[in-house]
Amino acid sequence: MAKVITAKTAGFCFGVKRAVDKAFELSESGGEIYTFGPVIHNDEVVGKLKEKGVKVLNTEEELAAVKSGTVILRSHGVSRHIIELLESNGIDYVDVTCPFVKRIHDIVDKESLTRQIIIVGNPDHPEVQGIMGWCRSKTHVIRDVADAADFKGEEGVSYCLVSQTTFNYKKFEEIVEILNEKLYNTLIVNTICNATEKHQAEAREIASMVDTMIVIGDVKSSNSRKLFEICREQCDQTYFIQTLKDLRLPGGTSVGSVGITAGASTPNNIIEEVQNYVRDDI
Repeated sequence: MAKVITAKTAGFCFGVKRAVDKAFELSESGGEIYTFGPVIHNDEVVGKLKEKGVKVLNTEEELAAVKSGTVILRSHGVSRHIIELLESNGIDYVDVTCPFVKRIHDIVDKESLTRQIIIVGNPDHPEVQGIMGWCRSKTHVIRDVADAADFKGEEGVSYCLVSQTTFNYKKFEEIVEILNEKLYNTLIVNTICNATEKHQAEAREIASMVDTMIVIGDVKSSNSRKLFEICREQCDQTYFIQTLKDLRLPGGTSVGSVGITAGASTPNNIIEEVQNYVRDDI
């Protein structure tokens, strides 16, 4: 029987739980319910909401075509333009943007009046796209250390630097250090949420102590992928799975100690299923 260490921070964070709870609550209302994009990056949860009649709108055209019902704005947040579209068309909506993400919207909305904005994160991620949609000035997105090294500031320009809430904290520090050497008038705001920092720190610690590490999360989940990257740096035998059926441990070897963590959009029942299997059957 393997020794199992499960991260206390594994699974839903406050913002995700709030969004999911509201979506399921509204699904019982009897009216037409939509989400603009999947409410969170987890196919299991989105599938259950679909069974309850909740429809996902993936484009602005689909959103504009809504005539009745309620639209849920997901935890990743949306741009100012989407809010204006909903209000101008008289569409009812419920905004469950994570408060940590909303704080970034407020920061860039204010600071972009006098500064250009630098966002540390993935430009293809809906959270970053939403943040960009609240900027009033020129905006730059830096993915990694290489982007930071290549970045050339404009003379006489002030900057404000923020981060995607789920960005790798240690990599954020490296990027800030590089940019600090290049830019002389930059307001740096660490907008990585506290839950993410604690989540990453605990995952790193557990991975350094065990023979095998399991990270549970949806392949589209940014924070889950970052947990996998962090754990793999500490433990070569790290596996990234979405559900128990994806777990393929090598046969014929002793697993020994196993660590388990999960992304912020992973439901507890999936974590418990993996935990029970590892504890009882390995």
